[in-house]
Order: sequence, then C-alpha cells, then structure tokens
Amino acid sequence: MTDNNPRFVNRSELIGILVLAALLVVILPLTLDVFRLNLVAKYLTYAFVAVGLVICWGYGGILSLGQGVFFGLGGYCMAMFLKLEASSVENTKIQSTPGIPDFMDWNQITSLPFFWQPFHSLTFTVAAIILVPAIFALIIGAAMFKRRVGGTYFAIITQAIAAILTILIVGQQGYTGGINGMTDLRTLKGWDIRPDHAKVVLYFFEVACLFGCIFVAQYIRHSKLGRILVAMREKEDRVRFSGYSVANFKIFAFCIAAIFAAIGGAMFALQVGFMSPSFVGIVPSVEMVIYTAVGGRLSILGAIYGTLLVNFAKTSLSESFPELWLFGLGALFIAVVLAFPNGLAGIWQDHIQPRIDRLIAWRKPKTGGKNGWTGGSVADGAPAE
Repeated sequence: MTDNNPRFVNRSELIGILVLAALLVVILPLTLDVFRLNLVAKYLTYAFVAVGLVICWGYGGILSLGQGVFFGLGGYCMAMFLKLEASSVENTKIQSTPGIPDFMDWNQITSLPFFWQPFHSLTFTVAAIILVPAIFALIIGAAMFKRRVGGTYFAIITQAIAAILTILIVGQQGYTGGINGMTDLRTLKGWDIRPDHAKVVLYFFEVACLFGCIFVAQYIRHSKLGRILVAMREKEDRVRFSGYSVANFKIFAFCIAAIFAAIGGAMFALQVGFMSPSFVGIVPSVEMVIYTAVGGRLSILGAIYGTLLVNFAKTSLSESFPELWLFGLGALFIAVVLAFPNGLAGIWQDHIQPRIDRLIAWRKPKTGGKNGWTGGSVADGAPAE
C-alpha cells in the first residue's frame, strides 16, 4: 500500500469540482426562479447523505439502509432550536402554557422537557447536529462490527432501526410533534428564514457546506485510510490478518456517513422549514441509497449528480403519474444495477472522460496513471494491495 499520489485531488477531479461549483453557484441561481432554486436546495440536502454513502458503501463496502435515521437526527436537532425560537411567550400567548412548542400544549404538557432546554443555544445545537448522530452511529457500529455483523444482516438491522425510530417519533407526539413533525419554523437567531432572499442565502450556505463535505470525503479517499477501506471492501480477511482493526475502520466510515447525513438533515430543516418522521423511515433511507447507486457509489461527484437527477425525475414524474412513480424508481434502480453498475460516473469514465483526455493530452505527453471521475490515486474498483 504505497502512496502513489498524495495530492488532494487529481486534475480530472479538480475539473469535475469546478464544473459542479459553476453549476451550483452560477448557472442554477441565474437560470432558476426562487421556487425552483429552493427545490434544488432541498435536493442537495440529500446529496450530503449520498456523499457519506460513497465513503461508507462505495469504499467501505458497508451498505446502510438506515441513513434516514441520521438525516432525521440532524434535522430534529436543528428543528428543536428553531421551534423554541418560534415558541416565545409573545408568539404563544394564546396557549394555555405560553413559551412551549404548540404541540406540547396540545398534548397537555405544562413545562419544557429537560432534554429540550439545551436547544435554546445555537452553539449546543450545532454541536448536537454533529455529535448526536456520530455517537449513535458509534454505538450501532461498535455493537455490530465488533461482532463481525456485516453485509446483508447489517443492512437489515439498519432498516429495522429506521423503522423503530420512526415509530418512537410518531408515538411520542408530545415531545416530537408526532406524525406532523415540527412545523412553523420561522427564524434563526432573529433572522426570518421564510422570505425568498433568505432562501437564496441559505442555498449558498448549503452549497458551501456541501463542498466542505466533498473536500473531507476527497481527503479520506486519497489518504491511506481510503486505501484501507478499499482493501477492506475487497479482501476483509486479508486486511484483518495484516494487523488492522477492520471493525474500527468500519465504525469510522459509518460515523462519517452519519455526520454527513445529519448535516444534510439540519440544512433540510433550515431550507424547507419543517421536519417530520416521513424523512426518517425505511422508504427515504432506501431512496438515498438509490441516489448513490444511480450517480455511482464509487464517485463523490457522481453521487451528487445522481441525487439531483433522481429528485428532478421524482418531482416531474410524480406530478403526472403519482401512483406509478415508486414503480419507476424501482425499475430505475434495477436498470442501473444491471446495465450500469457504476452509475452515471461509470458512463462518464468509460465513454466521456477518455475523449476529454485525448483532447488535452497534448499538454501532458506522458500520463502517469488513469484519470477519471472516480479518481486515480485509489484503485476504486480494485483491492489496494
């Protein structure tokens, strides 16, 4: 496992990042109205999850069908802060107990629960968005990976956890808002997040956060850790016999994916203005895996494009054929797995990237290695040996 390419990004990846930045920062804001741009912002919240799945599933070989859990944890942490800010005594003076969220008043709760109290602080909320899902993922990962539970069993268990958390949220209506979730989120430290100009500002902030996650994922992918993850995915026993703690590496990858998903959930609560258990359960978790599969589970940028593409299709087709959309989504997943196992990134790498490389080859007479959307420093599809 020698470090053949210590660069943070190679040339083709840098071009890909610049193209994505131009698309998200310049082209879409200039061509779309605020409503459509807000839809893109909503789609991009799922892209955080997809980037995490590339590290966890694509490189670590850990298929999680419960990423909605972490998306929901991040979203509910942010929603709790926003809901408390919207539940001031002045705003809730018509309630029987002013100063608490409306759904608590409807459920005859007369004081703010102790675990809600810290969410008066934005600093604590931001820390909770990162730490709560990370600790939860650490507990699940340690319980599973230390006992060598993986593969299909792990995927099923994560699905079960997503279902359990959904039931808990719905059942504890007085503390979580139940099936309706937390609505009427208005301000962030006194700044109204509902007007159009606020949505645009939040969009650019979200794009900045997404690129932060992209750079973190790129760093992991190009580091020795990334190569160990690939080796672990291909030959787990060989990595274990080489003296590495496979369980610890799996836990790390799972926690990173959980943190990315939680950041996406927090941005969702800010951008959309509510949070509900419908974004936590099995169906949204499976959809998040499909986003990654369509884009390419070995490609960070491909996962983002896959997320945008599937959600655009979902919005467009579900308006015309709402009862057929889920069948179409399932057919899309099957078609991608059978015909294009590396998703959009594979199509780019096999058919488009070689042409671009030929066009610019005159600048570099002798290339040192394979360039592509999925990178060249880590042998994405091959064991790192």
